[in-house]
Amino acid sequence: MHPLRQHIEEIISLSDDEFDFVLSHFEHTKKRKNQYILQEGEIANKEYWVLKGCLKSCFFDDNGKEHILQFGMENWWITDYESFIKQSPTKLSIDCIEDSELLYITYENREKLTQSMHKMERFWAKKSKYGRIALQNRILSLLKNSTKERYELLLKQYPKLFQRVPKKLIAAYLGVSRETLSRLKS
Repeated sequence: MHPLRQHIEEIISLSDDEFDFVLSHFEHTKKRKNQYILQEGEIANKEYWVLKGCLKSCFFDDNGKEHILQFGMENWWITDYESFIKQSPTKLSIDCIEDSELLYITYENREKLTQSMHKMERFWAKKSKYGRIALQNRILSLLKNSTKERYELLLKQYPKLFQRVPKKLIAAYLGVSRETLSRLKS
């Protein structure tokens, strides 16, 4: 079974013809490690689904410090959703931490697909709800948990991330220095 179909069918069921129709709205691309799929100021016209690889969504503050909002690994969706939905300039950059293989759907194709196939509209509505829950939990963790607790929670939720992502990027995600992260691991 196609991995995207398997992913979608965790939420809705599709016939073979329906999946073929869905897949016809997507394009396939490969990107190299350190290659950007979106840079600050561009319009996020694509939503990506990760087949293979690992990406990061980040921004740099006025002092040049990198802040990572999200990682994207296999079966994860990634884009700048504000830019994608409003078709406005992005505040984020997204680049590949590893060589990556992605499927993407353009804003236009997603709109066409959801208008012609209400099942997919329900799929993305549920994915959006799950995304809001994850974002809420991340914000709550940042507000109430110590750095050590945030580190342990991330390790528990995504142990494979620690094998694939440099410590510098884990630190940027947690909002700490690399030295603080090293002390936490000790």
